[in-house]
This record gives sequence, C-alpha cells and structure tokens, in this order.
Amino acid sequence: MFCFKHLGSAMADGVDLSRKFVTESELDEKRKKRQEEWEKVRKPDDPEEAPEEEYDSRSLYDRLQEQKDKKQGEYEEQFKFKNMVKGLDEDETSFLDEVSRKQSLIEKHRRDEEAQEIKEYRISFCTLKRTRYYCHGS
Repeated sequence: MFCFKHLGSAMADGVDLSRKFVTESELDEKRKKRQEEWEKVRKPDDPEEAPEEEYDSRSLYDRLQEQKDKKQGEYEEQFKFKNMVKGLDEDETSFLDEVSRKQSLIEKHRRDEEAQEIKEYRISFCTLKRTRYYCHGS
C-alpha cells in the first residue's frame, strides 16, 4: 500500500518522493527482524514478543530542536565556572606552601640587606660629616 503524492514532479526533479512512504510489507519485515534480534538477546524473564518501538508523534523539527537544546545544555554545563574550579590536592598545597615560604625568606633577606645598607650609609655619612668638620673646622 503506497501513497503517491506529487510523484510526477518529484521524478522530474530526480527525487523519488514515493520512498518517503513505507509499505506494510516493509513494516512487517522490520518487525520480523526486530523479533529475531529480540530472541537472540531475550532473557527468560523478558516477554516473548519484542517490545514495540516507541513512536514519537512530534515533528522532526521538534525532535531535532530537543536534541540541539540538550547538547547545548550539556556544553554549557561542561564549561560553567563552578565546574572549572577544583580543589587542590595534598602535593599541590605542599608545593605552594614551599614556594610561599621561599618567597618569604627571599623578602626577609632583601629587607635585612636593605637595612644593613642603610645602617652602613648612615655610619659612613656620620664618619664623613665628622671628618669634614674636623678638617674644615680647624
């Protein structure tokens, strides 16, 4: 049982629109193949007849739009900020603690050096001042 709709114009365009329709015998053949496959994988507690394929009465556009929205949602979920932040493990924290400790030591050493240089400058300045005073004052 075929349904022919605009077959003449479809053939002129090189597209066989009659293939959009499925014959009853093709449906029976598909059911038979599905039943054979069901028999191969069926467990003893499963029903004898293969379950019918679920029929989705929505339009192709609606089904494709749902798939697109689902994929977009999964993509957005994957790149959400909360998913990009992860906690540090023990090795990472110990490494960062060590780096921080070394930076603190370097900074302390720099401050100590700077303080020592300032102290030496003051001593030399005072010494120079006294020397000039004694040299020029006499």
